[in-house]
Amino acid sequence: MAVKRGVVTAVVVWFVLASVSVTFGEDPYRFFDWNVTYGDIYPLGVRQQGILINGQFPGPDIHSVTNDNLIINVFNSLDQPFLLSWNGVQQRRNSYEDGVFGTTCPIPPGKNFTYILQVKDQIGSFYYFPSLAFHKAAGGFGGIRILSRPRIPVPFPDPAGDYTVLIGDWYKANHTDLQRQLDSGRKLAFPDGILINGRGPNGGATFNVEQGNTYRLRISNVGLQNSLNIRIQNHKMTLAEVEGTHTLQTTYSSLDVHVGQSYSVLVTADQPPRDYYIVVSTRFTTTVLTTTAILRYSNSAGPVQGPPPGGPTTQIDWSLNQARSIRTNLTASGPRPNPQGSYHYGLINLTRTIVVSSSAGLVNGKQRYGINSVSYVAPDTPLKLADFFKIPGVFRVGSISDRPSGSAIYLDTSVMQTDYRTFVEIVFQNDEDIIQSYHLDGYSFFVVGMDGGTWTSASRNEYNLRDAVSRCTTQVYPKSWTAIYVALDNVGMWNLRSEFWARQYLGQQFYMRVYTTSTSLRDEYPIPKNALLCGKASGRHTRPL
Repeated sequence: MAVKRGVVTAVVVWFVLASVSVTFGEDPYRFFDWNVTYGDIYPLGVRQQGILINGQFPGPDIHSVTNDNLIINVFNSLDQPFLLSWNGVQQRRNSYEDGVFGTTCPIPPGKNFTYILQVKDQIGSFYYFPSLAFHKAAGGFGGIRILSRPRIPVPFPDPAGDYTVLIGDWYKANHTDLQRQLDSGRKLAFPDGILINGRGPNGGATFNVEQGNTYRLRISNVGLQNSLNIRIQNHKMTLAEVEGTHTLQTTYSSLDVHVGQSYSVLVTADQPPRDYYIVVSTRFTTTVLTTTAILRYSNSAGPVQGPPPGGPTTQIDWSLNQARSIRTNLTASGPRPNPQGSYHYGLINLTRTIVVSSSAGLVNGKQRYGINSVSYVAPDTPLKLADFFKIPGVFRVGSISDRPSGSAIYLDTSVMQTDYRTFVEIVFQNDEDIIQSYHLDGYSFFVVGMDGGTWTSASRNEYNLRDAVSRCTTQVYPKSWTAIYVALDNVGMWNLRSEFWARQYLGQQFYMRVYTTSTSLRDEYPIPKNALLCGKASGRHTRPL
């Protein structure tokens, strides 16, 4: 809904409740009122134009419980259109709320929009971020935590504290300058630093602990391109959850977190009471960027001692082996009481194999990136609205193939048709010499295999068909492949994108149209009554109140 801020708040609340009460039933509601503004920030010691939410950088955390309804009223006080997307929140049957331009019209400057989300059958650690332009380089991101319902067992005792840890690479340049570079056809330089919860090395974040207690750290890499390694001086980290899946509780001295990914670790304050370094550094880069935060014992006897602990740098095998060690806890409950291992994904017959491969090249003299030779170009109308209103000329199904063609890169609005209730294998083939990271909106998928070289059907012999981790963002190592299994049980228009943000901006993404002829509400919700309409959908009507 687009109204002036501060007007008839009670009417807005009633309107939202009327919109969702029939759809979502009696699950609890949580209301958020956010004002998005510009503000001066100094994360690397120089003034920048940051994007703040309610004056905060990073933005406020969203705390929720499985099946909660989240009513998030976002007022856009910027001078540009704005959208928030919810990395890992599956938007079951409701891609209209996904908050990317393929599904949702931007919030105009000076207007507001109320997102109506339900964290249906989900638990875990995720984050939100601004999805338009290059806003992500200015902030506007924050943590999302979805707790288990009270009667659902969790495979570890309640921690003494629960911290959000947002890590990511960062530029000193303003987001508008970075976007201008990309628009002119140039690549971005290497980032200037790394932030932990919005702070650089000179104003480091502090996490307070009591000796003898165990704490949960929800770590998300909200950066723009680099894989990062995190470690805590003299402390071990026990992995507990990955993007909504309880994992085998393997202990690590350091953990690779690739761009776009989220992890929960348990850390016990079992060392002599003082301050300890939390270190985050870049992986697979010639120049290694490093930043630190502090783990501070309440009875600390003094400041940190010694140099920050070193970590892995360019070693790919080390990271690959760690990734393979991350597995699902089959006996633990997920969002429901039944064990996570009760879904036997390895016994389901595949209905389709999709192979996607990235490419880079010049189009009209400017740098572009693509998938299967197609560099995505956004139309003036969100794809989901064009699909709903049957507006011609916005996109065409089949504008991207399900195998690499080997042809030169070209521009198109790439939409791949897939069928509802099919079980699909997607292979990410990376023939480039950089690590890549891919995210699929609307879904969690099983990461069944990854290895070096070129994927072939014989690669399936290496797959983990028993306890592969289920998540929504996966890395693909240089000159390597990663394979996932996904049950297409969520109707909608879903973005599959590179999390290397400059590549995403310049075309390394496409949309999967998960389609059914059914019009039942059990398969897909109707368009929201308060949906913003733009482009060729302007002037049309959603549905009667």
